[in-house]
Amino acid sequence: MSVVPEWTLAFSGYDPADECRREALCTTGNGYVATRGAWAGAVAGDHHYPGTYLAGYYNRLTDTVDDLDVENESLVNLPDWLPLTFAVDDGEWWTPDSCEVLEYALEVDARRGVVTRRFHLRDTAGRELRAVERRFVSMADPHLAGQTLTITVVNWSGRLRIGSAVRGNVTNSGVERYRKLSTHHLTDLRSSIADGDLLVTATMSQSRHRVSVGTRSVASHNGSPLEHWTTSIDTTSAYAELTVDVTAGDVVGVEKVAAIHGSRDVGISEPQLATQLALDNAPCFCDLLEAHVLAWSQLWRRFEVDLEETYDGTLPALRLNIFHLLQSVSPHSVDADTGVPARGLHGEAYRGHVFWDELFVFPVLTLRIPELTRALLRYRHRRLPAARLAAWQIGLPGAMYPWQSGSDGREESQRLHLNPLSGHWTEDASFRQRHVGLAVAYTMWQYVETTGDLDFLSDHGAEVIVEVARFFAHLSEYDATRDRYVIKGVVGPDEFHTSYPGRPNPGIDNNAYTNMMAVWLFGIAARALDRLPAWRRIELVESLGLRQEELNHWDELTRRLYVPFHDGVISQFEGYEQLAELDWPRYRATYGDIRRLDRILEAEGHDVSAYQVSKQADVLMLLYLLPRRDLYGLMERLGYPLSADVVRKTVEYYLARTCHGSSLSAIVHAWGLATLDADRALAFLEQALHSDAGDAQHTGTTAEGIHLAAMAGSADLIQRCFTGLTMTNDVLRFRPRWPAKLGTLRMVLRYRGHRLVAEVSSTAVTVTVDPGPGPAIKVRCYGDSRSLRPGDTHTWVARD
Repeated sequence: MSVVPEWTLAFSGYDPADECRREALCTTGNGYVATRGAWAGAVAGDHHYPGTYLAGYYNRLTDTVDDLDVENESLVNLPDWLPLTFAVDDGEWWTPDSCEVLEYALEVDARRGVVTRRFHLRDTAGRELRAVERRFVSMADPHLAGQTLTITVVNWSGRLRIGSAVRGNVTNSGVERYRKLSTHHLTDLRSSIADGDLLVTATMSQSRHRVSVGTRSVASHNGSPLEHWTTSIDTTSAYAELTVDVTAGDVVGVEKVAAIHGSRDVGISEPQLATQLALDNAPCFCDLLEAHVLAWSQLWRRFEVDLEETYDGTLPALRLNIFHLLQSVSPHSVDADTGVPARGLHGEAYRGHVFWDELFVFPVLTLRIPELTRALLRYRHRRLPAARLAAWQIGLPGAMYPWQSGSDGREESQRLHLNPLSGHWTEDASFRQRHVGLAVAYTMWQYVETTGDLDFLSDHGAEVIVEVARFFAHLSEYDATRDRYVIKGVVGPDEFHTSYPGRPNPGIDNNAYTNMMAVWLFGIAARALDRLPAWRRIELVESLGLRQEELNHWDELTRRLYVPFHDGVISQFEGYEQLAELDWPRYRATYGDIRRLDRILEAEGHDVSAYQVSKQADVLMLLYLLPRRDLYGLMERLGYPLSADVVRKTVEYYLARTCHGSSLSAIVHAWGLATLDADRALAFLEQALHSDAGDAQHTGTTAEGIHLAAMAGSADLIQRCFTGLTMTNDVLRFRPRWPAKLGTLRMVLRYRGHRLVAEVSSTAVTVTVDPGPGPAIKVRCYGDSRSLRPGDTHTWVARD
């Protein structure tokens, strides 16, 4: 298999301390199922963590912590299909931890979706083996996966044993700080052998989802087939083993095909039967691989992105991040009723929950596979009843979406948080991040703006947008002293500030981001209603009991909601400037990595909420979501006229007070700096691009799962931020601030049913519309608007 550096992430040498991170980065998946890149046959421990996850398969377990019942819903680790092991005579199975490692290399080919592990091991008796293992999870058939192991005997003769298994004795123990809580999710484990195939079927203890994992293995010795596998089962697992006499230079190969089904699948009778049927009809490894590579090549044509020149590894990092995005959500997600998991399907951090990461993911998907965004947005619409119930439970109408969502849309955020530095359990008020509902409404409106899909707006989107607007309108309270409306008791994107020092009640008041995005939403909700056909608007208004007085109040809020300022900058929230300043130099000198200042300060006996310290961008999220003209217009309507100087001071103020404890922070700061300081913006772009793969010091949490929003957001910096690409009012707009260091960008987009090719440099923008049916689209760049029909090309030259 040829290696193309622009498409390959490679690791050289065996590093036990880094293996779990590498396993996450070498995950193979297809949006339905994903398997971590663990050593085939490894058991969970400090150096390895095999894990396979089906999108949307959650289960709840309850623990008692400090006399408080704590319930957690987790994405469940499935029976392990990977074990493909080898040993000499009756000895133990070889691993890089039990043998001398002479050579070791691990790489993931993002173009083909294949992981390869090459190694040369020597045991204590001096016997050596060279081997190559390859694996993939099929992008062509979401229920199948393939694996091969080719072993070359180096310097000995004797008996070589080959083992294959499906192990059901697995737990959810991939995150150390969760291990003190319950980890066993699988029950009713049943292992079986059918015509040599190994199957394990299990039921999740609370959700009762059933899953079935099966494998079929064939082997050869110097090209000749090997038969006579010996199979066995126990209460949790199924095993197969064969023995072959070998001598130096011999080659033994094993091909393994796996099939996975779950009870939430569409079009099946039940999982075990579907898995057995899939194994019976699965092609051989080579044919399965060929179809898989073809499917990836078709995906990459949709997500084609190229840079004429690369800047600090930009292109390979960009492709790797898109690769992991498509392994987490893909066309196979369309029928799965799943959201966008914050850590992909790559590990167990955040228990596989859905946060607001779709806000950063959908811009990349909608401009290439809009039908996938539509399906993922349906996840939110289906959970609108749960959001309505949550709002009702706190005495408000409308819809209150949870900060963390899982199976059914209830709030899954932890109420207690373990600080691993201190060992203390502390109250966690992050569930008060009401702005997640604003993100849900925003993504729905942006999808409609990009696609023109008014059927979605009519059938699903408008209802969600209106209900979220209704919630925030009633969350707003009139403050007679200001003669304005205020929003109290929330938590902003920063997350560090969940209360005021010394105040018993959680939450902070008038978070600028929350208030401003609510103002944006009130205007958009009215526009969404206006864009509906008259008959549908009447139906929706009737079914929601929406009164004209409410619409009038929304309009009033767009003029009279309070936004705090201090010292010529937008305040993160009311009273932020009264908090203490942190001795940043001392903390950097003492701790080095200060991204988790909340944990550091708590371990010292301090409260992070007492300081002007931000985990990640908060106010600056406004610059990320709203084009400057829109932000200025909203502020002007509120009576807070903005200037470029205020924006610049605001960016600098929070940049100096942010520890970037979230991978999203680099995305938003790059966006905020793009028009102010291109070199600093590029530095944040580089940080975002390499936030997972570039963590050579292992200071992050990539081992527990990749950071999906940061990966997608880094691609979005390339496609929208530096190109100035927006889609509003039926116009595709470019306002380039393209850094010359990035060379020339070429990317494929879909807009209003058309496939486009955009080429962007520091001197020009060219847009080509593919030939085909459909109406013209309006494209605007450098203040010049053009109507482009299918087959048209136009170039805009940068003005001095």
